[in-house]
Amino acid sequence: MGYKTASPDRYGLLKGYARENRKNATLAEDVLWNYLRRGVSGVKFLRQHVIGDYIVDFVSRHEGLVVEVDGGYHSEPRQQESDELREEELERMGYHVIRFSNEEVMNDIESVLDEIRERLSPDPSL
Repeated sequence: MGYKTASPDRYGLLKGYARENRKNATLAEDVLWNYLRRGVSGVKFLRQHVIGDYIVDFVSRHEGLVVEVDGGYHSEPRQQESDELREEELERMGYHVIRFSNEEVMNDIESVLDEIRERLSPDPSL
């Protein structure tokens, strides 16, 4: 995975949206970012980063891990379908996607961080 992860023809537009998303983050996104920006297991994360035609909440490009924080509308059938297609496309690009609800982040941040750390740790069975 290289550093140029955005579609060149849409990058300017998406970069502007990503900037707005950073300015208008949800409380749950802000809470998680306060942990991720300090490094989880020594891994650097970016927030509201453009990958292809998508803006992901958080990504470790080096580790190929995307972390999404989902609000209530993600439980709607239409949004779930869209999220599934987005996740499949990101995985085709070499990323692994994990999702957490706003409630998980706000009510059990340690479990969220443990899950992220687990995904960052190499599989000892390999």
